[in-house]
Amino acid sequence: MCAYCPKNQHKFWRNSESTMGKSRLALWLGVSVYLPWVLCGRAGGQVAEPHERGPIDPWIRAPRPPAAAGASCQSHVIRDQFRSIQVNVDSRGCNILGDAANEPSIAVSPTDPRKIVIGWRQFNSMQSDFREPGWAYSQDGGHSWVFRGSLDPGVFGSDPVLASGPGGETYYLSINSAEMRLFHSFDSGVSWARWSEVSSGFIDKPWIVVDQTPGAGRGNIYIAANYFFARSVDGGESFAEQAHDLGAPSPTISVAPDGTVYVAEESGSVFVSWDAMHSADIPSFEYLGNLGYTSFYIRSDCCPNPDGLHAQSWIVVDHSTGGTRGNLYVAGGRQPKPDVLELDFAVSRSTDLGQTWSQPVRIHDDAHESGAWQWFGMISVAANGRIDAVWNDTRNFVDAPSGRLSELYYAYSVDAGVTWSKNVPVSPVFDTHLGWPGPTPGRNLKIGDYYHMLSDNLGVNVAYAATFNGEQDIYFLRIGPWDCNANEIDDAADIKEARSRDCNANDVPDECEYRADVNGDGLTTLSDFTAFRAALTGPTADTAVPHPCFELLDPDHDGDMDLADFYLLEHVFVAP
Repeated sequence: MCAYCPKNQHKFWRNSESTMGKSRLALWLGVSVYLPWVLCGRAGGQVAEPHERGPIDPWIRAPRPPAAAGASCQSHVIRDQFRSIQVNVDSRGCNILGDAANEPSIAVSPTDPRKIVIGWRQFNSMQSDFREPGWAYSQDGGHSWVFRGSLDPGVFGSDPVLASGPGGETYYLSINSAEMRLFHSFDSGVSWARWSEVSSGFIDKPWIVVDQTPGAGRGNIYIAANYFFARSVDGGESFAEQAHDLGAPSPTISVAPDGTVYVAEESGSVFVSWDAMHSADIPSFEYLGNLGYTSFYIRSDCCPNPDGLHAQSWIVVDHSTGGTRGNLYVAGGRQPKPDVLELDFAVSRSTDLGQTWSQPVRIHDDAHESGAWQWFGMISVAANGRIDAVWNDTRNFVDAPSGRLSELYYAYSVDAGVTWSKNVPVSPVFDTHLGWPGPTPGRNLKIGDYYHMLSDNLGVNVAYAATFNGEQDIYFLRIGPWDCNANEIDDAADIKEARSRDCNANDVPDECEYRADVNGDGLTTLSDFTAFRAALTGPTADTAVPHPCFELLDPDHDGDMDLADFYLLEHVFVAP
C-alpha cells in the first residue's frame, strides 16, 4: 500500500550525507521526507491510538495530525481573562470522547517550574467504574500537556496524590485493594522509573508531602491516610517505620519550616509530630484539638457531590521569611446550621505552633445562609506569605436542583487570613451531575473527592475536574501572571521588556516552549517542519537563512542548526 516508504529510509539519508551536495540535499528534503509523509498518510490517517505513543524527546512534542471528522477539539475554556486548559486530551490535542477523569493532584518541580505533572483517576469508559492512575505532564509551565495514559495499564489505581522532592523528583501515590504504591519519576513525569510498596492491604484517602526544608528531615517522604502514617527516609525506596497512632480520617499533611509535621483530618482535628524529621526516631503524634469542620459526606442526592466528600480540611504552613513565617492555616467546610443544606468555606489560623487557633473566618463573600454551596475548597500559601483559596461555588444557581451547577471561584489574603479579597469566578458554569462513571445507576455518583493547587509568588496553579464536554475531564488553570521561567516577573513583562524572546508572537517566552514549535500553536506539525527545512537549506541550495525562531529550531541545543537537528526532528515525524 505504501510503496514510497522504504523501511531503510533513515539509513539512506544518513549514508547519503557525505556524497550529497546541498542542491541534492534540498531536493531530497522535498521529495524523500515531505512527499512520503503525505503519500503514506502520516499527516492524518495513520496515527497511534490515544495514549499509546509519547514524544521521543520531552521537549519536542510528538506530531499531532488534524483531528478526525467529528472529533471534539475544544481543549480549553475561557472565563473572562482566565483560561482553563484540558489535560486529558489525545495525541491530536482533542477531547477523548466517552472517558471520565477526576480527583486531580498536581506537582510542580521546585528546580524548574516549567515542569508540571498532574495525576488523576482515569476511567477509560464512562460505562465502567474501573479506574487507573492517569497522568500528564507539561514542559512549558502548563500551556500545553502530554497525556501518556496510565502508570500501570490494566491495574486498578485510585485516590492519586502527587508531590515533588527537593531535587525535582516527582512522586505519585496510588491505592488499590491490595496495596498502596508510590511511583517515582526523575524527569518530571515524562517517564516513571519504578514503584515501591508503602503498605499492603486497603488503606483509604492518603496524602503525601516531601520535606523540602534544609533541616534534618530534608527529602523525607510522609504519607498520611485513614488512621495511618508512614515515613520514608531513603527517597521512597522503603517505608520501614509506620506509626498507626494517627487518629485521622481523610487527612491532609504539611511540613513546617523547621521540619515539624502537621496533619489535619476531615473534621478539623489537628495532630503534630515533633520527631518525624529524625530518622532515628519512630514518629509519634500529639493531638492539638478540633476546629469543627466537616466533609459533608452524607451519600444523598440533595447535594452537588452525592456519593463523595464535599470538603477536606486542608492544613498548610507559611514558609515566608516575614512575620507570618510558621503560621498554620486549616481551611475546610462548615455548615451554617445543622439543619441547613449548604456549605461554607472557612479558614482558622494558629500563630503559636497549633497550641491556639483563631475563630473560623469565611472566605467567600456571598450573603450568609444564601442557600449556596461553597465546596471542594482548598488553600495554599505562596513563598511570600500570600494565601490563595479556590473552591466550587453554586451562588449564582441556587435554584438548580441538588446544587448541581457550580463555578470555580478564587480569593486571596495578604494579612494572614484575617480578611479576603473580593471573590472572582474563574471558570464557566458546569454541571457536576454529568458524566458519573460506572455501569450501575445510583453508584459512584461523584466528581471525585478533591481538587489540588499550588501557589508561587505571582499566582497559583490549579488542577480541577469539570464537565464542560458533558463528561468529567481534568483542567489546568493558571490564576495570576504566568511565570514559567521562575524569575518572579510576569512573562508578558519579560517579553515586552526584552528579557525573553517571543519569536512566534504567542505570548510565551521562547525558553518555556517546546522546541520545534515554530508557529507557537503548542503542536509540532508539518508547518513547523517546513520552516525548519527552509531555515536549513535556504532560498538556494548553498545559502542558509537566519530564522527568527532559531532557538526553537535547535533541538539538540548545540547553538547551530545542522543535520543533527534535522535527524532529531525527522525522527519525530517518520519514526514508527
